[in-house]
Amino acid sequence: MDQRAQHNRQLPTANCQLPSQRDSSAYSLQPTASLLILHALAVLTTVLTFVLLCSGGLVTSKGVGMSVPDWPTTYGYNMFLFPLSRWVGGVFYEHTHRLLASGIGLLTVILSVMTFFLEKRRWVRRLALALLIGVILQGVLGGLRVTLYKDELGIFHAIVAQTFFALLLIFSAATSRAFITGTWSGEAPAAKLRWLGLAGVVLTYFQLIIAATMRHAHLGLAIPDFPTAYGRVLPDLSEKALAAINATRLAQAMMPTTATQIELQLIHRGGALLLMGVVLLLMIRARELLPEKHWVHRWSFIWGILLVLQAALGAWTIWSNKAADMATAHMALGALLLGGAMLLTFRLFVANKMEEQIIHEDGSDESDGKYEEQGDEPISLPTVS
Repeated sequence: MDQRAQHNRQLPTANCQLPSQRDSSAYSLQPTASLLILHALAVLTTVLTFVLLCSGGLVTSKGVGMSVPDWPTTYGYNMFLFPLSRWVGGVFYEHTHRLLASGIGLLTVILSVMTFFLEKRRWVRRLALALLIGVILQGVLGGLRVTLYKDELGIFHAIVAQTFFALLLIFSAATSRAFITGTWSGEAPAAKLRWLGLAGVVLTYFQLIIAATMRHAHLGLAIPDFPTAYGRVLPDLSEKALAAINATRLAQAMMPTTATQIELQLIHRGGALLLMGVVLLLMIRARELLPEKHWVHRWSFIWGILLVLQAALGAWTIWSNKAADMATAHMALGALLLGGAMLLTFRLFVANKMEEQIIHEDGSDESDGKYEEQGDEPISLPTVS
């Protein structure tokens, strides 16, 4: 009995430490060449997806979505063999958009397959699967928008496109050197701001849905003046007033509008103000909680500046009578705002995790050696001192 007690007293106490109590540096992974290639491919796909978003925005802004009336062919041709001599007018914009989309689809398939073989984190593999499903869904929605000739499908097409872009940004971050070496995790003070970030994401999504609904109604500007609305803060939308509004619009060669479209435009303006308030509150709380040179200050400041620029582009879109280039720039910056908001919020939620929870969250014990790469430079494994 005395020997057992003496033996227990001699057991090393370090082995009893919880993962959160261990030296966090023991959980840092060293990026291998294969993981860096995966990250580079993710960044390339993200950049090209943004180009594709701008292409799609031009197609919608110029009203040339039906310039190619068949799908998946192009005027009966295999889309990859369509003669260059016929890439003219609206066909150029729509056909280019389809070819870009096909390229993004192929890159996403390659990215997903590489992730399955190279990436050991289960949640990252699931994210790659979500990207694969998203790009397939996006292609089907785009095709059905043409074959069924339904504007409503264009709304979902736009929402899925920007969601796919935002998820690609997160995937690129998750495969970056900074992330897998633990730079993003274990910041409890910053993590206190995560719910404000999430509120900003929800509001940005709300703005996206409203904007996509208005754009794909193809009824022109519901409210042709800014910052007022038909000369008032809140216009009269009674049946008589709406008839007078549409009579004026027709006299100015504008399409008639509806009370619903005007209300959506007013909600969109109000949502922008509310979103600015949330971002301002985030900046104030960050100043209260975090050191002066903390990364949250830079990110939230950039978010605020981009929101001001987005408001200016929205106003310019109205003052230019919805010029295609202005409307497309407004849409593209909106996509960047959604992606940036989701990336910031993702980082804030990651900051609430310990390093080993993020890097080694694969459903296995951290020290089982699962992160060693075959034929690659070894990755640092967690050790217990």
